[in-house]
Amino acid sequence: MDIEEKQAEFIDHFVNQASAQKGAVLGSVILEATSHPFLFAFSEILAVPTVAELEGTENSVHLEVLRLFAHGTWSDYKSNSGSLPQLVPDQVLKLKQLTVLTLAETNKVLAYDQLMLELDVTNVRELEDFLINECMYAGIVRGKLDQLRRCFEIQFAAGRDLRPGQLGSMIETLSNWLGTSDNLLISIQEKIKWADAMSELDKKHRKEVEDRVEEVKKSISSKAEVDFRGVEDIYSEPGGVMDYEEDRSRPKRRRHPRS
Repeated sequence: MDIEEKQAEFIDHFVNQASAQKGAVLGSVILEATSHPFLFAFSEILAVPTVAELEGTENSVHLEVLRLFAHGTWSDYKSNSGSLPQLVPDQVLKLKQLTVLTLAETNKVLAYDQLMLELDVTNVRELEDFLINECMYAGIVRGKLDQLRRCFEIQFAAGRDLRPGQLGSMIETLSNWLGTSDNLLISIQEKIKWADAMSELDKKHRKEVEDRVEEVKKSISSKAEVDFRGVEDIYSEPGGVMDYEEDRSRPKRRRHPRS
């Protein structure tokens, strides 16, 4: 079971909890959700009407925290920490995990230096321990640590919630991809037609060659038969060839010595 399927039940749980609460009480629900070790998607909770009603109220800070975990990174939190409540350790861990997912959206090879800067990690050993124990073992990413090149090569990364305005960009990207795929398909079909046509020409040429070979064989056979019959005619004609037995039976003249 992948990470998206695994967290579905937890999303339903927190959506139900948030739907049953209002006002300041939602703060504890949001704290629990953003600290949960297997929850990495928060858009469904953001869409709950009671949560949306926090906007513009004295409890709106809880809504901002939830938005941070839905779309933000650890750097975003540091930039706005003055207007946000202090995060508990489980929230800090979760936000750093989400930061790795955000970085993986645009680059499949993440430099160690960039990761250490974004995650506030001071050394390579600490960074690699975090990537292995808190990211790969958690199932949110898969990849290879390259100590020689000092980078993390991403093979898979779980998706994050879509940021406002990101859907249009994603649709445009998919549309471009679809157009490219259609053009590629047309090109492949044209090559298949060309290959079929060449195959037919090859078959036709092979048939012509085979027919020509057969004609030559028949011609050679006919000529050989004519030549053989000519030889038979020579041997069968009277006087054509001296009869050897007849020659042997003919008496020879005896020569008398001269005196």
